[in-house]
Amino acid sequence: MPITDIFPHELRATVPPLDSQEGIPDPMVHVKFFTGEWIWYVTEGSPDDDDDFIFFGFVKGPGEEWGEFSLSELRACADFGLLIERDVDFKPDRLSQIISCGR
Repeated sequence: MPITDIFPHELRATVPPLDSQEGIPDPMVHVKFFTGEWIWYVTEGSPDDDDDFIFFGFVKGPGEEWGEFSLSELRACADFGLLIERDVDFKPDRLSQIISCGR
């Protein structure tokens, strides 16, 4: 799947805006991106002024952390040969359910 297709415009409307789930101990995850050992669980996101999209979510790789990442950063990974994909079968759920089920 080409990198430009991993986050189509119709999917953008389903992601709640940045800071909308702030303070919620077990937020909903709406989108899952992955490559190799890295997984990005998107809980929120908003377009920015530079025709990019800024996400907030939980990132699992060699470590685990909450943070912001952008669509352009995912594209940059692809430029280095990493195939970034969106789990097209992913169904939104609470982070605790996703982690406990190993999704």
